[in-house]
Amino acid sequence: MMKHVVREILQIVVLALILFFILHSMVQTFKISGTSMKDNMENGQYVLVNKTAYWFGRGLQRGDIIVLNAPENDSSLDRIKRVIGLPGEGIEVKKDGSVYVWPDGDTDTGEGYLLDEPYVTHVGGATGKWTVPSGEYFVMGDNRRFSYDSRMWGFVPRDDVIGKAWLVFWPIGDLGSAPNHHLVLEAAAQ
Repeated sequence: MMKHVVREILQIVVLALILFFILHSMVQTFKISGTSMKDNMENGQYVLVNKTAYWFGRGLQRGDIIVLNAPENDSSLDRIKRVIGLPGEGIEVKKDGSVYVWPDGDTDTGEGYLLDEPYVTHVGGATGKWTVPSGEYFVMGDNRRFSYDSRMWGFVPRDDVIGKAWLVFWPIGDLGSAPNHHLVLEAAAQ
């Protein structure tokens, strides 16, 4: 009898551990620290991160909010930012806060298209032009004036992306989907 009970307990423990490791490989929690995503995501909120969002060849999309490993020469804190530039694109951030994208990557010729970003309420911070290397991404915080992002530390290699912000679950009053947006390039050239 005792042998049977011990075996049942061991089976339950093993099954629980297997389920834990499977879930941990698919979903992770992340605590927002700082104001770089304000007013869309707030300091102290907890987010569920979908680590499977980019499996099976699905690529990051402009407007996705991602959690990424901290830049190599930075602190050990992971970061949460919005994808702005895709591999091979040119990006220009102007003094007025507007962001232009060159799908062909050349910010000096051709047409740059204005990125429609209705979620940005605080502009400012670093300006400049960048060309996103193959396999890397340009990310920015929504609170541009106080965001430490690709404008300062460079591009995010695909391997440094942990996953896509999926659900804000704490505090309970903030429960809801993470504010990912499908961003559209406006047809009018700058």
